Amino acid sequence: MAKPKKQPRPKAVTPKGFRDYFGQEVSQRAQMLQTIADVYHRYGFDALESSAVETVEALGKFLPDVDRPNEGVFAWQEFDEGGNGDWMALRYDLTAPLARVYAQHRNDLPTPYRRYAMGPVWRNEKPGPGRYRQFYQCDADTVGTASMAADAEICAMLSDTLETVGIPRGDYLVRVNNRKVLNGVLEAMELGEDAAARDNVLRTIDKFDKVGEAGVRELLTKGRLDASGAFIDGVGLSDDQAEPVIAFLTSKAVDAAGTLANLRAAVGDSKIGADGIAELEQIGALLDAGGYGSDRIEIDPSVVRGLGYYTGPIYEAELTFEIFDEKGRKRQFGSVAGGGRYDDLVKRFTGQEVPATGVSIGVDRLLAALREKGRIAAQASGPVVVTVMDRDCMADYQAMVAELRNAGIRAEVYLGNPKNFGNQLKYADKRNSPIAVIEGGDEKANGIVQIKDLILGAKIAESATLEEWKERPSQFEVPRGDLVAKVREILDSQD
Repeated sequence: MAKPKKQPRPKAVTPKGFRDYFGQEVSQRAQMLQTIADVYHRYGFDALESSAVETVEALGKFLPDVDRPNEGVFAWQEFDEGGNGDWMALRYDLTAPLARVYAQHRNDLPTPYRRYAMGPVWRNEKPGPGRYRQFYQCDADTVGTASMAADAEICAMLSDTLETVGIPRGDYLVRVNNRKVLNGVLEAMELGEDAAARDNVLRTIDKFDKVGEAGVRELLTKGRLDASGAFIDGVGLSDDQAEPVIAFLTSKAVDAAGTLANLRAAVGDSKIGADGIAELEQIGALLDAGGYGSDRIEIDPSVVRGLGYYTGPIYEAELTFEIFDEKGRKRQFGSVAGGGRYDDLVKRFTGQEVPATGVSIGVDRLLAALREKGRIAAQASGPVVVTVMDRDCMADYQAMVAELRNAGIRAEVYLGNPKNFGNQLKYADKRNSPIAVIEGGDEKANGIVQIKDLILGAKIAESATLEEWKERPSQFEVPRGDLVAKVREILDSQD
């Protein structure tokens, strides 16, 4: 009789495109989200926590294949005896669930409805370096008003948020454009009803930040050679037809008035283009009234994100300071947030157009930016560790951590094998602990404790001479009753 095949052990690996987040990263993200939530709350937005799972029908955007409606999302079909169960999916963003929530509860919600939402989203896309299938988003949206004051407010709130989390003025810029202006440019090009040509123009405009003015001109007309030497076919427009696009993309002037004048020339007689420019003018005036100058928020026609999604104003927050990439080259940090007006999303559910506008902040990118600026410590400080010199004195050690915790100080008792004291200090070092507390039999008999400043000790060990080491001891003997006060004093000196 054959021996039963032994079940192989599962591999301890994360699924492709996913990762684990440990203490410091989780704490930093939570702190940032709370800081952002405080700003949103101050602006009058209410929190919303919607389901992580939606019907694929509600998500809508990812339905290219009727027989396999899960492209781009993580989806599954509910069990049904007839094989007709609903398709469900993990949400791919926080905006599509908002549209469903508003359509479902609109009779109970105030109009306009102002909400913010924070949480993970999932995308079934090919992962790559720094590109994961699960990541955090942080959104704020206003649903139910067509007023440009809502768009101006989102831009102002985005500016305030960046400064509040630690990006100083001068290191960021919120840039604003309007999809209607681009529609006016398309009208001025006289493409008629040629939808394919319009789509090709939009795709070409989206490459402006990569290929520049000359590259866009070539791609709109005869085509161009890319960096690898391969020839990319052009859209086939004449130079005259391409000119409104070039005028649009290069219309940025030294001030808002000059930019708007250049945009008027680019859209010609187009009414929708003129409407878009008027909206930009309103937003600019409202921001000026609130004290948000061009050093924080500016009109910039080169912002062309989400061309197939947004219906009016578009905005993007870009960090302007330089960093070094993995090859040691200087580059700007780039975008950390974006949004705009999307007046068609709720209409999918209700049949009626419901105006909406909002912004989404890339939390992980913003955290990376703060680390680059030195606004977040590379390694978070761990707890004070009370070492164990005598197992029979565990109650005394627990009393110490209770006193420290009651004083608001993070602390723990070493719970491993206390036999080797060196291992206890190695543990404290691995935890990045600032202080170790030591009480053996002699200390207890004399009513004292030893307090070891681990941060200072590490610094002294790196560079101090013997004489300096003697003058700057990193271990102190204090009365047991002074434990909390001395620990607090050392922690304050380490900040």
